[in-house]
Amino acid sequence: MSNSIERPRYYCSLGGALSTLEALPDTIPILHAAVGCAGSIAWAQNGGSGLQVGGYCGGLAVPSSNVSERDVVFGGVDRLHEQIGTTLELMDGELYVVITGCVTEIIGDDIRSVTAEYRAQGVDIVAANTGGFKGNSYLGYDIVLSELVKQYVAYDLPKAPKTVNILGIVPYMDAFWRGNLIGARRLLEKIGVTVNTFFTNEDTLDNLKNSSSAALNVVLSDVYGVDAARTYEEVHGVPFIQATLPVGPTASAELLRAVASALNLDVDVEAVIDEENRQYFRYLEPLADVYNDADLQKYAVVIADVNYAVAVTRFLIDDLGWLPVLTQFTDVLDEETQEIITAKLRTDDPIPAPKVVFDTNATEAIRYINELYPKQESDKYAETLTPAFVIGSSLDRSLATKIGAGHLSVTYPISNRAVLSRGYTGFAGGLSLVEDLLSAAVAAR
Repeated sequence: MSNSIERPRYYCSLGGALSTLEALPDTIPILHAAVGCAGSIAWAQNGGSGLQVGGYCGGLAVPSSNVSERDVVFGGVDRLHEQIGTTLELMDGELYVVITGCVTEIIGDDIRSVTAEYRAQGVDIVAANTGGFKGNSYLGYDIVLSELVKQYVAYDLPKAPKTVNILGIVPYMDAFWRGNLIGARRLLEKIGVTVNTFFTNEDTLDNLKNSSSAALNVVLSDVYGVDAARTYEEVHGVPFIQATLPVGPTASAELLRAVASALNLDVDVEAVIDEENRQYFRYLEPLADVYNDADLQKYAVVIADVNYAVAVTRFLIDDLGWLPVLTQFTDVLDEETQEIITAKLRTDDPIPAPKVVFDTNATEAIRYINELYPKQESDKYAETLTPAFVIGSSLDRSLATKIGAGHLSVTYPISNRAVLSRGYTGFAGGLSLVEDLLSAAVAAR
């Protein structure tokens, strides 16, 4: 991994917590932070989440204490009291969550004692210490969800044997979060499971409050949502399993089998998979001739966060028949996690596995490519990276141009696409990804 992070592909933990709360229905985030934090987060989100920013009490309209020098010297608790009171008076919500920035964490403001006073008055209010220096936005997602699990989710509810919660898809950091959550829910509903996704238009706060009744948490990530799942297990006794983000038929079938097994469902999972596969390949069938005749198979470079780097690389290998040559992970990951993830991208002969690198500095990708395909005096008989395609973020368009490749943005930051309800999970999501990849590949014709 590089010694520095150049053009990072996330923001701070406060930003991740704020984005998560903005996605929860009827929830009002209250920032206890310095002037400028909310604005900086809003524009980082706007510039990277497929133009998604704002909404009721979101973006530049989020309530904030905007602590000043005086508050730093004398403490900002009184200012927080004032802000909470004003927010309750003016903002219509069912749940209020106080989250902290770096300054208020450093000066040690006790936000929990403040929220406890309002809770005693019957206000549904939660406190989460999310100082930006704690980590990146993905950590902020886990922190705020864990606090909601401990402070808001109901205790001692009877278990619903066919109900699951979906974790690991981080709102706004995954620009396709709405579509991906809906796709995962529709996929699991095919085997008779009731699914809480928390953040979609169909969800309510009651789904979150009663989520301790779930029989299982399904974490669709190797990293994100794991801490929240462990909190569910420790506090409410809800076990969890982890799975790759289910993009396309192979990963979707694996998820269906895993959930059915974990819940001991009496359902013919293979029949469901067979029917979904039949429909999936009927859509692809008319594409087969042009796919071969027009040489639409590509060498691929994937530069992405954990969720997309694993899911997209496996989709290209298992379902689309492309040849990933390099997969670069842009997250900061420990060695144990790196080994687990690397194992997921191994392939059986004769399909070559991609070179896997963990480097937060994505501009290093060109160096890794040159190591795989060294410059030759003559390329007449040399193996070259062509035809090539780069799957990553908007920041990777320059790399695609440099190597003469096509390009599609699927991971944060995405500034060159508008995303509303599109998603890539499930069998249908795999078809959407095929459409987007091949559309980008032939766009210059």
